[in-house]
Amino acid sequence: MKLLVFGKTGQVAQALARRLPPGTTAHFLSRGECDLADPAACAAMIAASDADAVINAAAYTAVDRAETDEANATTINGHSPAAMARAAAQANIPFIHISTDYVFDGSGTAPFSPDHSTAPLGAYGRSKLSGEEGVRAAGGVHVILRTSWVFSAHGTNFVKTMRALSQTRNHLRVVSDQNGGPTSAASIADACLTIAAALLRDPTLSGTYHFAGAPDTTWANLARAIFQASGAQTVVEEIPSADYPTPARRPLNSRLDCTSTTATFGIQRPDWAADLSQVLHALKEPQP
Repeated sequence: MKLLVFGKTGQVAQALARRLPPGTTAHFLSRGECDLADPAACAAMIAASDADAVINAAAYTAVDRAETDEANATTINGHSPAAMARAAAQANIPFIHISTDYVFDGSGTAPFSPDHSTAPLGAYGRSKLSGEEGVRAAGGVHVILRTSWVFSAHGTNFVKTMRALSQTRNHLRVVSDQNGGPTSAASIADACLTIAAALLRDPTLSGTYHFAGAPDTTWANLARAIFQASGAQTVVEEIPSADYPTPARRPLNSRLDCTSTTATFGIQRPDWAADLSQVLHALKEPQP
């Protein structure tokens, strides 16, 4: 299998590069090769490629900045994925697009199913929803894979932030009323690879799916797990989201119902604690 991957330095793209199975090759597109702010250029890269499948692992992920930069976020997260999906449909190759729990409003306590109505709380969620709609409208073979709370040993994420803070702080206030499934970039990469191969065998599996680590937890409990696993003595004080205001509202309920992903592709929800242990071990090693 030959893949064309949008993204090179992001968390999932880096994980994909490290986890390609034997017989699978990939061309990872950096920003210098293809600017996601240029939808036509994104489509042209697919049209010129001989790839068997395309994975979009790149996105505008600055949730708070998107509140004052929505047009740019929408181009990158909305217009460009739509252009990619149209080009992939024209080339008759599967397109896998990574999306987010932020397309939901975070109400209630039940996990959101893939067909649940969407209602983003902010600009970032609206931009990602725009991308989803464009991918579906393209009419090609595709999977939209929604995930949540992504972490790895690379890039910027909650695990790395908490680990760094614990080295200088013995007390941290962490939000405890947001619930979701922490998901390692490595597990997302593995899921994308499995899905790409499955779509090549059976294009009728197209659709929207959810994938998140298990069990669901809170940011405060995740922080405690990080500190315990890394040997830090930092104490976590639980606070409500209202006590930690941000420019963009975060969904209180980010739980995702992943049963259709398991039923269709045989992909189980990964144990985030096991993945966390691997990430913390990697962070102890010199980073490339």
